[in-house]
Amino acid sequence: MESDTGRGLEFQTIMDGKVTDISNGVDSVEKLIPPCCLKARAAVPESDAKCHSTVVSGWFSSGRTLFDNAEKQLYYNNPMWPGEAHSMKVEKILFQDRSPYQEVLVFESSSYGKVLVLDGIVQLTEKDECAYQEMIVHLPLCSIESPKNVLVVGGGDGGVLREISRHTSVECIDICEIDKMVIDVSKKYFPELSVGFEDPRVKLHIGDAAEFMRNSPEGKYDAIIVDSSDPVGPAQELVERPFFETMARTLRPGGVLCNMAESMWLHTHLIEEMVSVCRESFVGDVRYAWTSVPTYPSGAIGFLLCAKEGPRVDFLNPINPIEKIEGAVNHQRELKYYNSEVHTASFALPTFVKREVRSLQDSPSTKGVQLS
Repeated sequence: MESDTGRGLEFQTIMDGKVTDISNGVDSVEKLIPPCCLKARAAVPESDAKCHSTVVSGWFSSGRTLFDNAEKQLYYNNPMWPGEAHSMKVEKILFQDRSPYQEVLVFESSSYGKVLVLDGIVQLTEKDECAYQEMIVHLPLCSIESPKNVLVVGGGDGGVLREISRHTSVECIDICEIDKMVIDVSKKYFPELSVGFEDPRVKLHIGDAAEFMRNSPEGKYDAIIVDSSDPVGPAQELVERPFFETMARTLRPGGVLCNMAESMWLHTHLIEEMVSVCRESFVGDVRYAWTSVPTYPSGAIGFLLCAKEGPRVDFLNPINPIEKIEGAVNHQRELKYYNSEVHTASFALPTFVKREVRSLQDSPSTKGVQLS
């Protein structure tokens, strides 16, 4: 699956990772190109455009120029917005380093609290992380009775673990995260998420998730939650057919998968590919749900909910409602976004999605995919 990172963007001429800025007769000043620009530009290597110090990933953010006497304001632009941009004002850079797999950045924003960025792509903010973390966990776990064994792929920030811990029936939570730096950074800067690692049911595995899954026993898990980054770099393998087949093998009959599935506003072609692949591996049911996350591309993110053949799973009507699990709503931190009404509503799809994602048009009796 290819990334849309660079579509619709224009980038500056780059020589040896640097750019020359010439403004109003001022001498040329070489400036390092942010890694997010380099990554996005790789998708459109022939595209050139003039660069200015306030332009990041081809977009201008209003603020003070280099020639104001006052201190320069800094803005962060997400290169995953094709043809548009979302900027966040940076109050302070808290952490920046490169792991063996990706660049890791944490900054304090003026409106969304602390922000975690991997390879130039926003992963979470303190303000809106609840919408993603709560939905990716409770959509699958509230759709099956008494889940006991759960696997998390990715999720190094700990937010998914925090939400799983609300489910008292769960006995074992395996998490496989390839990048230890993400875990360490989250424990230092995002304690409200990393608290999930403190649950004694959690077993942490540092390594490649695809290899971990290949070595897992058949039928071990009641639910698998894939909280991966966008399908580029180390996460590429996690959206390909062999990995979905491996996940289906390690789920028990009637077990469920919840996989991050991009934005319906930007990536219907990618959603179509993922649904088609999942249909072949999961004959129980395959559905697409979505939620609103303001700092993600287009302000929305989707989830693929898949059920393995076995006891019927009704994703639309939670059989294990969170409100009826003792202590769940207020465990560690009160739920902010998810409830049973939002659960059901998240599967309602706009007409254009039903039209453009052709796999969702197929008869459920013949293809295993149902429409909301």
